[in-house]
Amino acid sequence: MDTTSPIITQDTIAFGILMLTLGFVFYTSSSNTKFWTKFYKIVPALLMAYMLPAVFTSIGVIAPDWETIGESGEIIKHKSNLYYVASRFLLPASLVLMTLSIDLKAVFNLGPKALIMFITGTVGIIIGGPIAIMLISIFSPETVGGADTDAVWRGLSTLAGSWIGGGANQAAMLEIYEYNPKKYGGMVLVDIVVANLWMAILLIGIGKSKKIDKWLKADTSAIEVLKEKVSSYAAKVTRNPSLSDLIVILSIAFTIVGFSHFGANVISSFLKENFEAVSDKTSALSSFGSQFFWMITIATTLGILLSFTKFKKYEGAGASKIGSVFIYILVATIGMKMDLGKILENPGLIVIGLVWMTIHALLLIIVAKLIKAPFFFLAVGSQANVGGAASAPVVAAAFHPSLATVGVLLAVFGYVVGTYGAILTAELMRIVSP
Repeated sequence: MDTTSPIITQDTIAFGILMLTLGFVFYTSSSNTKFWTKFYKIVPALLMAYMLPAVFTSIGVIAPDWETIGESGEIIKHKSNLYYVASRFLLPASLVLMTLSIDLKAVFNLGPKALIMFITGTVGIIIGGPIAIMLISIFSPETVGGADTDAVWRGLSTLAGSWIGGGANQAAMLEIYEYNPKKYGGMVLVDIVVANLWMAILLIGIGKSKKIDKWLKADTSAIEVLKEKVSSYAAKVTRNPSLSDLIVILSIAFTIVGFSHFGANVISSFLKENFEAVSDKTSALSSFGSQFFWMITIATTLGILLSFTKFKKYEGAGASKIGSVFIYILVATIGMKMDLGKILENPGLIVIGLVWMTIHALLLIIVAKLIKAPFFFLAVGSQANVGGAASAPVVAAAFHPSLATVGVLLAVFGYVVGTYGAILTAELMRIVSP
């Protein structure tokens, strides 16, 4: 007997629905009809590709995971593999193809503002947690209370790990502060809901980035130079791709994906076996044992190295366009993880998360205004923290495919500092908790 099964439980069918969604979004966004032209001026196509799968999940058509009751009454957990495949296969492939034509010198010419905004985002998460606890404790002290392993601040420490670094850092915080595993699901829910709502807001902002940059009085010249360099190079080498071109492009991408996974397995295993600090889940260095971290790092590094070879010319056959296709499929699977109906399931914790993220956002806006940083740096600096390597390149590529590398490089910093920053956040939250 089913408990929470969606209508569609097969990944093959669910993938068909996601592709139908993407086809609908791109068909309508390229339509010349008045309605769709006006609609996509307000709602970016990327946001639609993200939100429609969320709607399908919310109404029970598809689901990232679900439970059924077996014949003997036991609960059987099921999980869709679509996000795993998209994040482990298509994400590194897209990073390779998008960095193939990168001008690394132009990336460094972007200046220090990208790093400043990333650090600002990290500081926003570090101070946002304790401030959120102090504010909520005024109105509802029981929401941020709890004793021993049930203490809410212990659970919130896992959010800090996720929002500064990523999944490995989040797992490390769960081990370090020993939050009650039975209640951990509530924190995961806050992570998914709040982080995805914030990403949706950033995607809306991308559609209005020129107006925002004007308000920030930002100098976007370095970004425009990078975009222009990549675009002009692509125009210079553009050709009608042959079957041979397309096969070689996919060969480059997925050979590196395979090598990245192999390298990640070897490096991760070596570090865990030879360095106790890496194998210890309570250590601040445990994120270096993450295979995902090394897989993204290796794929990006090899993509950058290939940009110095003759393979760079495959940009003219549509390498970055294929990379963009992979990114949109990833976006759809990220959207699939978002159940809008669960927003009100645990309102107290969700409010803490929303207040926390608001502080993060306000600090980013204030600093961006002070240093006249473009919205691109604000959005990517935030996502490199909150979303990590899975969504920072998505947001960066939404501005221009050539900018995906910036998102990845900053996200890698997030993994490195994630556990340190999260421990500092947790200790501050411990101090201010009622």
